[in-house]
Amino acid sequence: MIQAIGLTSASRGDRPPAVDDLSFEARPGEVTALLGESGAGKSTALRLMLELEPGRGVTLFDGRPLHRHQHPARQAGAMLGDVPGHPARTVRGHLRMLAAAAGVPATRAEQVLEVVGLSDMAGHRLGSLSLGVDRRLGLAAALLADPAALILDDPARDLTPRDTGWLHGLLRSYTAQGGAVVITGRDPKAVARIADRVVTLHGGRLVADQPAAEFGRTRLRPYVAVRSPQAQRLAALLTHDGTEVVSDSGSRIAVYGTTPAHVGETAFRHGILLHQLADATADSGPPPVPPAAYDTMPIPPAREAVPPPGPVRPLRYELRRLAGVRTPWLIAAASLLASLAGALVLLRTGHHLSLRAVTGWPHLLPLPPAALGAGLLGALAYGQEFRYPALTPDRAAVPRQLRLLAAKLAVNSAVALLLAALAAGLGAAAVWLLEGPGSVPSPVDHTAVTVGWAALNVGCAWAGVLAAGVFRTTALGMAGVLAVPLLVAPVVRKAASAPAIDAVRLAAEPVRYSFGLALVALLCAYVATVLRGRAG
Repeated sequence: MIQAIGLTSASRGDRPPAVDDLSFEARPGEVTALLGESGAGKSTALRLMLELEPGRGVTLFDGRPLHRHQHPARQAGAMLGDVPGHPARTVRGHLRMLAAAAGVPATRAEQVLEVVGLSDMAGHRLGSLSLGVDRRLGLAAALLADPAALILDDPARDLTPRDTGWLHGLLRSYTAQGGAVVITGRDPKAVARIADRVVTLHGGRLVADQPAAEFGRTRLRPYVAVRSPQAQRLAALLTHDGTEVVSDSGSRIAVYGTTPAHVGETAFRHGILLHQLADATADSGPPPVPPAAYDTMPIPPAREAVPPPGPVRPLRYELRRLAGVRTPWLIAAASLLASLAGALVLLRTGHHLSLRAVTGWPHLLPLPPAALGAGLLGALAYGQEFRYPALTPDRAAVPRQLRLLAAKLAVNSAVALLLAALAAGLGAAAVWLLEGPGSVPSPVDHTAVTVGWAALNVGCAWAGVLAAGVFRTTALGMAGVLAVPLLVAPVVRKAASAPAIDAVRLAAEPVRYSFGLALVALLCAYVATVLRGRAG
């Protein structure tokens, strides 16, 4: 049972709220439709229900607000538009990533792909999907955690009749298993076909809350359905008489406020051939999928497979997010190649500062290539979240959660250490080949420098994660990384009256202290944004 009580959106300036004191119920086993024209407040009402929009009122899912449930994804699956995933991610990879976030096994992705008929397209990229396939993928994502309710924003918009019929069948199959469905729509005919209850909105306020049968009887206008090869000529004649005519297509018109006899007499007087002349209402027939077909589309439950909550869920999610597209792999490869190129250039130009040569850090760069790569990967960790907000329907308008932050810091720390080790290994191999085995510095003999090198890479990764989480973009996240050696370190060095950075030691004290100060500041800013978002 879903109970929306007094939903009111926040006012913006002098404009009235998009939703004003809206209350209704959505019962299990029924499809409840919010009907209204564009701007009536339907989409805002759904976002208020999912706590994605600031405002007043409360929505109870089985007696409690969504944020009070231990597994919000188990209470409501949402589709609020097109799939907001990375266009380079595959259909299967996207669903597996969301399955990790929802705490369900990866095999659940294969189950919902079969339910929505996308098993053959699991390897396709999100950016190549048609509208109908994209809508099916959105439904698959909403069904991942086997929720008790579906919240769908105009799911039939711009779909073909075949896809619309399939959607009706899926929703009926879902409600037959006891699920509650809330959808929005602008077309009274389409709403009357699928809904069991129709909640009509206008200007953000409730106009009527009716069973579908009563809605069809009292609010849908009767008309005369006419089909003729000269339909437009007949429409012009009837309009001249003051009759309201709406064209459905080139050969079909709907005539309101008159009788079939009047339309037939007008056509006869002017020699117009009629192929159809019949009374009708705005609800022009049964759903495109016969009710008997609903039983052939079962939705398998996922409840037995859902593990208890724990840190493994955001960790699994972050690993799948990182490895699911090519961009992080390309960045890592480019940073390693740049490190190797830097090492070769330093050795060829006679620079025998072996520690810089090992890490491939030319004097022109503010940071070594491996550290820059770690920082960029860290910035992408949140930059992609805000650009392609796959987690938005899952309870958070922005994915700033401390558990998710901990997972991102842990994964990017491991990636940064791996990049540091590989970059040093490539540089050491170059030194060994060009200068001889005896010229390669031993990590054991330079423990402090080795630790500083690893800390520098991890610090860059963390700075990228935190800066992108605070400023919401990859570019500003990377700017936060570069600001440390270019802006913060000179200030720290001047304040401490320290000499210039030693070219041999990669993690000189000013840079180390600067990263420490920057990370503390960014972490405080991040926590402040989390607390402010929760307070709002």
